[in-house]
Amino acid sequence: MPVSESSPRAVHALVTGAAGGIGRGICFALIAQAQKDDLPVHISAAASQPGEKLDQLLAELRATGASATGVSGDITDPAQCAALVAGAHAAAGDLTALVCNAGASGPGHLADLPVAQWDHTFNLNTRSAWLIAQAAYPQLLRSRGSITAVASMSGLTPHPGYGAYSAAKAALIMLCRQLAQEWGADGIRVNTVCPGMVHTPLTDAVYHDPNVKAKRESLVPLGRIGQPADIGAAVAFLSSPGAAYVTGQNLVVDGGISDHMLTMIPGRPGRTAIGQYVS
Repeated sequence: MPVSESSPRAVHALVTGAAGGIGRGICFALIAQAQKDDLPVHISAAASQPGEKLDQLLAELRATGASATGVSGDITDPAQCAALVAGAHAAAGDLTALVCNAGASGPGHLADLPVAQWDHTFNLNTRSAWLIAQAAYPQLLRSRGSITAVASMSGLTPHPGYGAYSAAKAALIMLCRQLAQEWGADGIRVNTVCPGMVHTPLTDAVYHDPNVKAKRESLVPLGRIGQPADIGAAVAFLSSPGAAYVTGQNLVVDGGISDHMLTMIPGRPGRTAIGQYVS
């Protein structure tokens, strides 16, 4: 693969929400991509707090031959966002990739949603990405690095009953598009990834019910639920030299479910298992 002038000589990625299911998948995918590109790699794995879960992840990352250190903090706190970036820099120098993966949803209806819940959802899913990117800007400027944020298909399609989550993820996508425009001249690429349904430790209980699992799979054109490795592969590509001319883009990684709505309208042509269209 051709290497551009801005290609790094080593990879140093800060990944927020690293200890969760998708975060873990991203960390391992970044390592695999760097090793494929024959580049040394260091992962700064960020979690909300230190502990056994983060320590176990670091041990597994190091077992691949990569180097890894952990940083922790509350990313709804601006000062701690800056501290995460500073901690990563202290461990391994300038970042070449920032992955803003941390986020969460919660139930709620807009008619009676508390202002505090609205603010927390935006602070966690949107504002934190801006603050961490802002703190990382000088490093990414020197390395001509990249930012990839993990949004959601809920940021593309309204998700009733999840409070401010759809609005926050939609804002995250637009934030990254704006950053891509403002920082493009600095050689910093900014993109987003929108996962669909992904089987993680947080969603594991849902898939214990074979009927629910089958119904969910039936909605996905590719016929399966996503895995953290699927999201990791997308993030690793967008962070790699292979995506050196890609910025301001949103990559939907959902097995096709976001575009599946029209096939569920009664009376429209469908397709049999062997590929023949029926009405």
